[in-house]
Amino acid sequence: MNIPSFPPLFSGLAVQGQTDPFDKACAEAARGCDAGLVVYNLGANTLRAALVFAPDVPLGQAMAMLPVCGVGFQNALGALAPPEVAVHLDWAGGVRVNGATCAKLRVAAADAEPAAEPEWLIVGLELPLWPETDAPGDTPDQTALYAEGCADVNAVDLLESWVKHTLVGINTWIEDGPAALHKDWRGLAHGIGEDIEMNGTSGTFLGVDENFGMLIRSSETTHLIPLTYLLEGT
Repeated sequence: MNIPSFPPLFSGLAVQGQTDPFDKACAEAARGCDAGLVVYNLGANTLRAALVFAPDVPLGQAMAMLPVCGVGFQNALGALAPPEVAVHLDWAGGVRVNGATCAKLRVAAADAEPAAEPEWLIVGLELPLWPETDAPGDTPDQTALYAEGCADVNAVDLLESWVKHTLVGINTWIEDGPAALHKDWRGLAHGIGEDIEMNGTSGTFLGVDENFGMLIRSSETTHLIPLTYLLEGT
């Protein structure tokens, strides 16, 4: 397997076996690694990777890296997969391919205080390449990349493309603010206008606020669930 090549200021760290790149990235960030580290584990059946960020804005704004990475993944797969393959994003980090949940994005940070600048923030990607069973019809709401007409998509190429497209999204977010990201993400978002339950709150998913917090309209009022709700391990 080829070694992935990343843009300048990004560096790769390969892990193998059962090592979780997300956990490894969190450990490396806590030890003070440079931003731009890409920890990855390219298994036979799964692509797992994590990106290390060092935000210079409060966590409430820095959480935008989660939708940035989601849009970056859609753009990356869109560039490599057949044109009929549809990719959509769940607010909570799920990535849907042709309507079924396929990949998952995860997020962690050094601090859970929305007003504080975290020393580091990690976004991880978990993508099954092959179905776990020989009877995928038993779980029609779950899929794997190669079961959706993407068998020619090379995992190394997809990882490289994800990092490159995410970098483009980061630069656009820094230079132009969140408006373009909001537009791109909303065009890919799954479930807006539908009934939803999140964190014990039920209602209609209206969309997101300026910091990508989920807006849920119940019969009484509109509830806001901040994106920091998705943080792991803090």
